Amino acid sequence: MLHIILYAIVPIVVIMLAGFISGKKGVFNGDDAKKFNKVVLDYALPAALFVSIVQSTREMLYHDLKLSIISLVVIMACFMLVYFIFAKCFKGNTGADGAIAALINGSPTIGFLGFAVLEPIFGTTPAVALVVAIVGIVVNAVGIPVGLSLLNASLEKQGTTPGGKRPSAWAPVIHALEQPVAWAPILAVVWVLAGIPWPEWLSPSFDLMAKANASMAVFSAGITLSAVQFKINWQGILGSILKLILMPAAALIIGLIFHMDPLNLKMLVVACALPPAFSGIIIADEYDTYVATGTSSLTLSVILFIGFCPLWIWLTDMALSAF
Repeated sequence: MLHIILYAIVPIVVIMLAGFISGKKGVFNGDDAKKFNKVVLDYALPAALFVSIVQSTREMLYHDLKLSIISLVVIMACFMLVYFIFAKCFKGNTGADGAIAALINGSPTIGFLGFAVLEPIFGTTPAVALVVAIVGIVVNAVGIPVGLSLLNASLEKQGTTPGGKRPSAWAPVIHALEQPVAWAPILAVVWVLAGIPWPEWLSPSFDLMAKANASMAVFSAGITLSAVQFKINWQGILGSILKLILMPAAALIIGLIFHMDPLNLKMLVVACALPPAFSGIIIADEYDTYVATGTSSLTLSVILFIGFCPLWIWLTDMALSAF
């Protein structure tokens, strides 16, 4: 556990703190953070998602259909629950706020921390790669397009249209799919399912850009945090509870009910207990929506994850021994 904290959690805190201090000292400001986010959202993150998914195989995707189905059901059910809670239950919130909350607290940051957290615990094995790939596909090829569609639908509904005409129901979906962070992982999934071999010599070109993904995203999140008033409110606390407690609990319960492979179940629970997706903060800042509360919830969740990660491993072991 100490190794996990030192090699997976502490670097996140350090880089985010560096961005926060840089913002407070005036080295960078909120506008700079938006530019960094655009690089991540339009280039680094799509490259990371594409190259990580396209190097998998159809056999990996089909190897454990139960893992794939449970991952999809648990993550997207929690995603939609977060959306409805934050869009409907808090006075003053809009559908766009709910969509950003879902993109943050309804999605684990599997792309940034999946291997960094799972490999120190379970080893460098194909099983770890399978869980990271499947959860990554669910989060990035399903969750992000759904979240962007809900976000754009709400923003278009708030705006005015010529002649008072209602915008097309497909407009937000098309707009979402036009963005690299949405179509890149979908293209990668189609590529894998089609069985097209991936030329290994192409990977370094994507990897070089992808390496800027996590560090720039976390650093930018620190700058964004320095530019907003940080405060812990009930929305931030509830978001952390839903992400760190509800999602892994749902994965554990459903996995036990359907008799998942014990190792896969443990890895899925830890994956679902990961902090909120940094991509949600990037999208929030890009759209200037729900930035302060979303960033506060992310920061709180990163801190709490230090304790929740070993707790969920212990709870899963206890549950497996009981069943």
